[in-house]
Amino acid sequence: MTDTTPTLDLGPQTAVLARLAEGVTDERLTDPTPCPEYAVRHLLGHLVGLTVAFRDAGRKDLGVTTDTSPDSALPDIGPGWREELPKVLAELAEAWRDPAAWTGMTRAGGVDLPGEVAGLVATDELVIHGWDLARATGQVYTPDPAALQVCHDFLAAAVGDPGRGDIFGPVVPVGPDAPLLDRAVGLSGRDPGWQPRS
Repeated sequence: MTDTTPTLDLGPQTAVLARLAEGVTDERLTDPTPCPEYAVRHLLGHLVGLTVAFRDAGRKDLGVTTDTSPDSALPDIGPGWREELPKVLAELAEAWRDPAAWTGMTRAGGVDLPGEVAGLVATDELVIHGWDLARATGQVYTPDPAALQVCHDFLAAAVGDPGRGDIFGPVVPVGPDAPLLDRAVGLSGRDPGWQPRS
């Protein structure tokens, strides 16, 4: 681990996500989200899957959960998702509190990557998909400030990466004076002004 690696406590951001998920009513599960292929239920299913994958990546417990590409099938929720998601979010945060999670190599989504990079990707997923879920379900979103800063810096550093298009959509221009969350959302390829259809 380098001196510049942020050993971020993901607990505050996972708690934000758990509260957002708790606020999703059954009537909202078929609503659209900023992710074009996903309704709310698919976004929630994706969140369950990525949380388990990055929990296990942090634990260096590599296997089916860390080998499966997120694009292998359209995610969906199971009947116990309301209990499962907050549980695995808490487990993810605990896994990444171990400094060893940020060192060495691990795997997520079938990709081998350094632990510190996996931690940054996990932070990005938690922050940006939190915005997706809040925006799709009409909830107020206040991400953990430390996680938001790490997410923004990670996305800003990836702008010139030739492989960026494999993960993110084209950058949506956002003014330099816009809120940090809007700038991070734009860097992720989303329109910060996105609203669900009326």
